[in-house]
Amino acid sequence: MMRCLPFAACYVYSPLGAGPLSERSRLLRSLLKSCDLRFLSIYAERVHAEVSARHCLAGFFAPAPVLIPVPSSSPRGARCRGGSRRSGSRRSVPESLAAALRAHGLGSDVWPGLRRVSAVPKSATCPSCKRPTVTVHYESFEVDAATAAPAEILLVDDVVTKGRTLLAAATRLHEAFPNARIRAFALLRTMGMIAGVEQLLDPCVGQIRWRAGDAHRSP
Repeated sequence: MMRCLPFAACYVYSPLGAGPLSERSRLLRSLLKSCDLRFLSIYAERVHAEVSARHCLAGFFAPAPVLIPVPSSSPRGARCRGGSRRSGSRRSVPESLAAALRAHGLGSDVWPGLRRVSAVPKSATCPSCKRPTVTVHYESFEVDAATAAPAEILLVDDVVTKGRTLLAAATRLHEAFPNARIRAFALLRTMGMIAGVEQLLDPCVGQIRWRAGDAHRSP
């Protein structure tokens, strides 16, 4: 596995915290997961404003990277409950977020060349002890051949918790493009067992490290 993956995030999400801001963070997450394109465009514009105002975030979007959305938990075309097949044309939240970021000048292109070849359980609906490991995520990913190897890659996800998915995805991309600089961006970062949050907009730059067989995010 990659030993260290730099990442950036803009907003915070408190799954268990009390108070109005924690409740608003959960609403923000719900709106994000709904994949409302108008909402995503508004927040992509706010990310652009933060990138313009903060040098630390600007470094993740300049020089303009190729944006690679993190795939959903199931391969495209996988069967849904009841036997029907998932639509291959409907964008996932990370794909729509990456497209919105690109539309606001944050990235040179969106390349959906990272894909799932096997399904993994959704972390949001799993007990913490049964969530997919970094290795499980890694084995579920495959990278398509590219016409040209990108020099700058920015993985895009909607929410980062421990960072297992991002670290596994980055490792696969590093194997395919060993000379590329790979970093990650998530709109929300989860703030786990805390009493509450003091603000929703809290841009940060940090690292996801591979240590003792697991991913460790800081901050």
